[in-house]
Amino acid sequence: MGAIFTSLERTLAAGVILIFVIVVAAGLLSGQMVHIDHAWSVFFMRWLHIMSGVMWIGLLWYLNFVQVPTMPKIQPVETRTAITKFIAPNVLWWFRYGALATVITGLLLAWMNGYLVQALTLQKGFYPIGIGMWMALVMAFNVWFIIWPNQKKILGIVEATAEEKAKAAPVALYASRFNTMFSIGMLYCMAAQSHGGF
Repeated sequence: MGAIFTSLERTLAAGVILIFVIVVAAGLLSGQMVHIDHAWSVFFMRWLHIMSGVMWIGLLWYLNFVQVPTMPKIQPVETRTAITKFIAPNVLWWFRYGALATVITGLLLAWMNGYLVQALTLQKGFYPIGIGMWMALVMAFNVWFIIWPNQKKILGIVEATAEEKAKAAPVALYASRFNTMFSIGMLYCMAAQSHGGF
């Protein structure tokens, strides 16, 4: 067990192997093996979309529920360096690319299901998913074009004066809190489309 769990890469590989074992076992028990066709491809894209979304929103909530409220409590201030120099940049990398992967897989999923244009143009019958998609696009824009540029200044990834860092902090915070607020409605819309929430 230690050989698997002491390495993130081996843990992830074990997770993929576990999926394979589950699929094969379920196929043997049910007598129906997986057929890779359009329906399975749509399912697989949905699974990738959910996985990406869990990464993105999970890190958004981690930042807003844990890291940001805890930082002021860490005293003396100098001891925050481990977070600002090592943890936060790594979190923000996964956060950004989780957002990107969620948007790409979501758009591909809508295209594969044949409702991409209807959802983005908010046509009747596609209001929930369309509203959710637009909310996610706004959130992803915030991640890449508001939160990340300001966080780079705050964390010292790019050169910035003390005044520029001070100005960047509330901008990044408010955009992140906006995304947290939007994530609640966005997740509702995503679930509502196929589960009767509207």
